[in-house]
Amino acid sequence: MISKTAVTFKNINRLAIPATISGIAEPILSITDTAIVGNIPVDGLESLAAAGIVGSFLSMLIWVLGQTRSAISAIISQYLGAGKLKEVEDLPAQAIFLNIMLSLVILGSTIFIVEDIFKLFEASGKILEYCVAYYSIRVWGFPLTLFTFAVFGIFRGLQNTYYPMLIAIIGAVLNILLDFAMVYGIDGLVPALYLEGAAWASLISQGVMAILVFFLLKSKTDISLKLRFPLNKELRRLIGMSLNLFVRALALNTALIVAVREATSLGDRFIGAHTIAINLWLFSAFFIDGYGAAGNSMGGKLLGEKDYNGLWKLAKKITFYGMLVSVFLMVLGLVFYYPLGRIFSNETIVLQTFYGIFFIMILGLPMNTLAFVLDGLFKGLGEMKYLRNVLLSATFLGFLPALYMGRLLGWGFYAIWIAFVVWMAIRGGALVWKFRRKFRPLLQNV
Repeated sequence: MISKTAVTFKNINRLAIPATISGIAEPILSITDTAIVGNIPVDGLESLAAAGIVGSFLSMLIWVLGQTRSAISAIISQYLGAGKLKEVEDLPAQAIFLNIMLSLVILGSTIFIVEDIFKLFEASGKILEYCVAYYSIRVWGFPLTLFTFAVFGIFRGLQNTYYPMLIAIIGAVLNILLDFAMVYGIDGLVPALYLEGAAWASLISQGVMAILVFFLLKSKTDISLKLRFPLNKELRRLIGMSLNLFVRALALNTALIVAVREATSLGDRFIGAHTIAINLWLFSAFFIDGYGAAGNSMGGKLLGEKDYNGLWKLAKKITFYGMLVSVFLMVLGLVFYYPLGRIFSNETIVLQTFYGIFFIMILGLPMNTLAFVLDGLFKGLGEMKYLRNVLLSATFLGFLPALYMGRLLGWGFYAIWIAFVVWMAIRGGALVWKFRRKFRPLLQNV
């Protein structure tokens, strides 16, 4: 007899708190680079702009191909809830193998046209040179990060977010230490490598995380990463989920990349300010997404158990807890409005530009909560097709029209961040509507 999943404060936070800590690992890496790079004594503004442009492009690649993590998590959690985990034990190895091979193909195809890629972001002159140098080092961490993310998905499907948290903490602390050592140098030991030092720090940290997560999976679970045949019956569904999330991630990153391109075209101080703002936005997103991760893990398991009452209760609780977190972040943002900017840059013109739009990001946090939390829940339920359609609509019918209308109205830099608010409002509203429409009627039949 399979024990039912208890939707309690303790069980939700047992998953959400470690997931929050592990989820902010990637933005912490980016924020650390941004803060340290922004204070480089030589060409600090150009280095900050290059780090922002390359970071946006790499985030696009990771988010597009990293969607296998959510598909693996959804399938494993659903089979765990149904008591049939043995049937999918060989699935993760097959999925990870396909994902890593694809990542190597993409890596190989971009490394030779890297300068042309960053010209599309309006990078030129010294900024373009720094982009090429920074990317040429950091890109080799791309397959390592995809592997780590996929294994995180396995642990999440097994209702374990603790081990990913440990790996994330180690990776983040190591990256910070290496950043200081390699960017600014250590007298007599390590030369100051400036922007390239930040790239090496990130790459080494990603390698260490991949090694550690491999040994944890091998020693703490029965899931094998040995490639075995025949192909698992669920591989086709996993690929279908991943493809839907792939298209979704393209739509998502269209918005992020267009925003970077528009900020770059406005001038160096605008891309510098946008780099600070988007890093804080991503940090808050992953912070709130801890409850999305709990919804992902528990939602899939509850669906496998066919416990629709528990699923409805879970949705209400994680949304409420997520809103509390967003209010907390709003208060922090308002209290530390000016000190936060000074962490990332000492350029007065960049800071003034950043302070001009930071309030928009803060006020949009509650809408972000609805989108991020329910997005995680929908992934656990396997609703990837709907998530794809929501992002396509939000990006091409919301974000882009709002952005270009704002440009026509002469709103300048404000147009970018107002478009983000419109984008998130559509995403959150669509998920609330769909969940109520699909699962509320099921409560009458259980």
